[in-house]
Amino acid sequence: MAEAIEQLYQQVILDHSRQRHGAGELATFDGESFQVNPTCGDEVRLRVRLEHPEDPAGAPRISELGWVGQGCSISQASLSVLHDLTLGTDVREAEELGETFRELMHARGAELEAGRQDALGDATAFVGVARYPARIKCALLGWMALRDALAHALTGAPEEEHR
Repeated sequence: MAEAIEQLYQQVILDHSRQRHGAGELATFDGESFQVNPTCGDEVRLRVRLEHPEDPAGAPRISELGWVGQGCSISQASLSVLHDLTLGTDVREAEELGETFRELMHARGAELEAGRQDALGDATAFVGVARYPARIKCALLGWMALRDALAHALTGAPEEEHR
């Protein structure tokens, strides 16, 4: 049974590395980040556009997310999954997903609590990647870029200055 799940997880990663959801550069954006994994040369430029709620107490939502990059199938698949999980979420939800994914990577192959891991959807496929310390940075590259791009979007200059 465990072998069948491992094969399913590998297939999810391969599918996402081939069909890269969100791949493409956004022309207008609120925040961006360029990240490089110096260990293997993977790189990504990730851009986000936020939609601000009418209610001042509400958190902005990720209305668009695009990325361009190159690297191994793990980094590219992780970016694709990240896109699917975070597009349309508010900034707080996106950060919670990122934190859960980081926990998964630092668990070194052990599964998280059912409720926490279930929130990750296809990102649970990376549980096997966490067994290989050299590959963890590959899987986390896009998530680090998202965190940085959101920080720039929330504290940076207005969108018009990024055109």
